Amino acid sequence: MIPDMMDPKSTEGLTVPEEMAVLPSKDAIIFPHMMMPLAIVGEQWVKAVEDASTGTRVVGLFALKDPEQDVTIDNFERTGTAVAVVRVVHLPDGGAQALLQGLSRVGIEEFVAEMPNPRVRVRGLDDHQDKNLEQEALHRNLQTVFQKVVALSPTLPNELSITAANLPDGGRLGDFVSSALNLSLAEKQQVLAQLDVAERLRLVTGFTNRELDVLEIGNRIQTEMKSQMEKTQREYYLREQLKAVQKELGEIDEHEGELSDLKRKVQEAGLPPEALKEAERELDRLQRTPAASPENALIRTYLDWMVSLPWQISTPDSLDITQAARILNEDHYDLEKIKDRILEYLAVRKLRNEMRGPILCFVGPPGVGKTSLGQSIARALGRKFIRISLGGVRDEADIRGHRRTYVGSLPGRILQGLRRAGTNNPVFMLDEVDKLSAGLQGDPSAALLEVLDPAQNFSFVDHYLDVPFDLSKVMFVTTANVLDTIPAPLRDRMEIIQLPGYTENEKLEIAKRYLVPRQLKEHGIGEKDIQLEDEALREIINRYTREAGVRNLEREIATVCRKVARRVAEGLTEKTTVGMADIAGYLGPWRFRQEIRDEDDEVGIATGLAWTPVGGEVLFVETSCTPGRGQLLLTGKLGDVMQESAKAALTYARSRAEHLGLPVDFHEKCDIHVHVPAGAIPKDGPSAGITIATSIISSLCKLPVHREVGMTGEITLRGKVLPIGGLKEKVLAAHRAGLQTVLYPQENEKDLEEIPAQVRQEVKLVPVSHMDQVLNVALWREKRQEKVQLEVAQNENLPQAAQQSS
Repeated sequence: MIPDMMDPKSTEGLTVPEEMAVLPSKDAIIFPHMMMPLAIVGEQWVKAVEDASTGTRVVGLFALKDPEQDVTIDNFERTGTAVAVVRVVHLPDGGAQALLQGLSRVGIEEFVAEMPNPRVRVRGLDDHQDKNLEQEALHRNLQTVFQKVVALSPTLPNELSITAANLPDGGRLGDFVSSALNLSLAEKQQVLAQLDVAERLRLVTGFTNRELDVLEIGNRIQTEMKSQMEKTQREYYLREQLKAVQKELGEIDEHEGELSDLKRKVQEAGLPPEALKEAERELDRLQRTPAASPENALIRTYLDWMVSLPWQISTPDSLDITQAARILNEDHYDLEKIKDRILEYLAVRKLRNEMRGPILCFVGPPGVGKTSLGQSIARALGRKFIRISLGGVRDEADIRGHRRTYVGSLPGRILQGLRRAGTNNPVFMLDEVDKLSAGLQGDPSAALLEVLDPAQNFSFVDHYLDVPFDLSKVMFVTTANVLDTIPAPLRDRMEIIQLPGYTENEKLEIAKRYLVPRQLKEHGIGEKDIQLEDEALREIINRYTREAGVRNLEREIATVCRKVARRVAEGLTEKTTVGMADIAGYLGPWRFRQEIRDEDDEVGIATGLAWTPVGGEVLFVETSCTPGRGQLLLTGKLGDVMQESAKAALTYARSRAEHLGLPVDFHEKCDIHVHVPAGAIPKDGPSAGITIATSIISSLCKLPVHREVGMTGEITLRGKVLPIGGLKEKVLAAHRAGLQTVLYPQENEKDLEEIPAQVRQEVKLVPVSHMDQVLNVALWREKRQEKVQLEVAQNENLPQAAQQSS
């Protein structure tokens, strides 16, 4: 759109009227005899300019005291400039651009019209000046200083100093210089309001001297920078000349030698095209960077990492399946499922050369051999083994590295591990992956998504290198105690392999094959010095340790070996035989007792089975009935779900009161107290439902619960037994505790395949689908028959073992 322009009009012959419209100014002051454009914003101000352009052509321009505040009568300065409207240009947004020329200083006498269209009565303000030597000196000094400012300023044209030199009037000189300098609105207002010419010249001279100081400092800084640049360029040219001379003499400097060495390493490193391009670019930067520059060291460190990574270096796999099976059996007892998986990988690798490494996750309680299994896999495959612990890692940069913009930045621990291994196909163990935690620096588990995804890790980009690195040949093995804390997307990328706890016989074999020989070697004694009998090892397993793994067992064996080693060092030459009766002398009193084997059948005490992150555990539920008003007391730090199971169990007992030989209103005359020992340990979960129900009914009917019967299962109000999780760990815990029978939900029969065959032979596993079946097996049979004959709700579904026991 073409602006609507009014024709310029001459200002000759204009007089300043006594009354005029007012224009506010937020960022500019027009001095007398000066002309400048001014943006007019606001409908009333545009109208005021238009009216003036067709009338007297004069308006009053007054600065605002506070430009941030709204335009009000009180916000106007009382000294301003009467300006002539030379030209007005209307803009498309409704505003206008006015070209104004200052006529004279004016002061406001009074406002004759209020907002929004204010008008004022003004009086003319004339300069006060004395033609004396002091004013003449101030005049010449200002001209001299202003000439220096113009000479140093890159924005002021030289014509300004000529104009200032030709101004004979001191007042006009002060106004002219003030309009040329970059002064604030308040400073310009001070100059405008100063009518004494000598004082005005002093004021403007102070502002000009300040501007001169700023320009001189800036000019000095610019000169120093230019000098430094010239020095750097001179050094570069001299260095290039020195290189040429050394080349002619057949010599080469240390810096050039290192550059040549780096170039050779880059060419020999086998970098992929993208990495090679980046390395060559950094080499070019290094060649142009002075040796004393901090950037030089950063580039060298980066290139050292680039050439030291195993881009094309691989370890040939040992594809002898028979030998691999022998190595795995040498290092670990049992664990057939994991051994089969490794041998299957080897078989496929033998048939198909190009194959991505599997990503395995070993999940199990502490001490079952997850970490050492990774070393055995590497030995069986003939690969290097690298392990990093992720426990407590909360920074994404630990996985993906820091960007090079940070001081002391390095690649992440993945590439650091590969550099230590020296090959691009090691067995890489990420230990304790379930103990990652997110922090302010990001979520490391999210960074692992790319590392552990076979569809993405062939182009893994570390933040430090910023080029892709192929991780597809790496065999990643992760370990965890629990799966719940591993994010679902990360868990989905791994092949989960569960490692159960060991049985007593398995622990005995592990101790005989691995633990005892290793401890004998570590303590400097041999089989000629000590003989640990099997019964002694069983005593340690049952009385001094209680764990799913064998870590504490090895620790206790080490204690026995230390005491024997001391005797040998003291001169004992006879062989020491350690039997079951001798263990207390080496290890002290029992630390654990077999509660199940040492206790009698009791009323109100039922044996339950629980799952924990470190394996299964046996827990006892105690119930006592006392005269009262029908309260149900629950103690033992039980969680909400377990408390609800107790209430459901009591409701079931009330619904079966007639069949149990109990009064229908028994719950109104007694208080029932249910307690689970180890009260300091929190407990929760629904799987103790049938255990609590059995304990309550045993206490109400005064019938003892069979001490060698353990049970697990959720109960409903109708007495149905619902499936639970962790059956394998619970059955192993029952076997360790010496239980003869385990009652489990019938819907969990599919999980029996995971339980070792030896355990299935030694423990009677009875599936149950209703609470009546539980009672027929668990309550002491002789006493129960004397008290009451229980009816079985669903006799046709009663398992064979339950029918025989009833």
